[in-house]
Amino acid sequence: MPIPTSLDGRATPARPSVSPRVAIVTGGSRGIGRQTVGRLAADGYAVVVGYAGNQDEAEAAVKEAADGGGRAIAVRADVADEHAVAALFDAAEAEFGGVDVVVHAAGRARMAPIAELDLAVLDDLHRTNIRGTFVVVQQAARRVRPGGAVVTFSTSVVGLAFPGYGAYSASKGAVEALTLILARELRGRDVTANAVAPGPTATDLFLDGKDEETIARLAAQPPLERLGTPADIAEVVAFLASPAGHWINGQVVRANGGII
Repeated sequence: MPIPTSLDGRATPARPSVSPRVAIVTGGSRGIGRQTVGRLAADGYAVVVGYAGNQDEAEAAVKEAADGGGRAIAVRADVADEHAVAALFDAAEAEFGGVDVVVHAAGRARMAPIAELDLAVLDDLHRTNIRGTFVVVQQAARRVRPGGAVVTFSTSVVGLAFPGYGAYSASKGAVEALTLILARELRGRDVTANAVAPGPTATDLFLDGKDEETIARLAAQPPLERLGTPADIAEVVAFLASPAGHWINGQVVRANGGII
């Protein structure tokens, strides 16, 4: 068999043949995370659904994956607890043999003007969004197999700077910085790291507390003139996780329908 080569004629590293590829999706019981579970399962991944507390929703995500012909299990883990996250990765390795893709979709969002935000809320938000991301990608950096991918979640609000999003946007700015540094620290591992930054997306987390006028105003902002859907974002994640998206590395993908 000929040795694979790059365009300049140099040999390229062979990737191990792994069947099936295995994905961990934190926040996999609801919203974008749940849609991603179904999308990856449809692509043939064995999926570990990480969830914080709603076992019924997590089991429903597992059932949906199984109904589509996939394999999945649900594992409870607080993403900010390093022992729980290590156990989540242990479960993936024990059940499916390893980890190829980590999608860290778990997160919190609280909106308030900077002058009014309770600092206890700030601490809780940053525990999940910053510490939780660090803990999950730390395990990913240690365990993801060659040819794999790490996908974190930021938000387009980091660039759009909507009033009221100060604490949330700050936490996601930290996620972007962490992800780009991770990509560089994974040099030589053949593992990518990228962040997806959705714009307004019709999830329960986004819709909660917003009146119809606010939702309509946000939906009108993209040139495509609608809110994003969890399926829109799951498609982006699936591409970044796939071999087809493997040349994209160390990037923040603003999946927002063209909002500037």
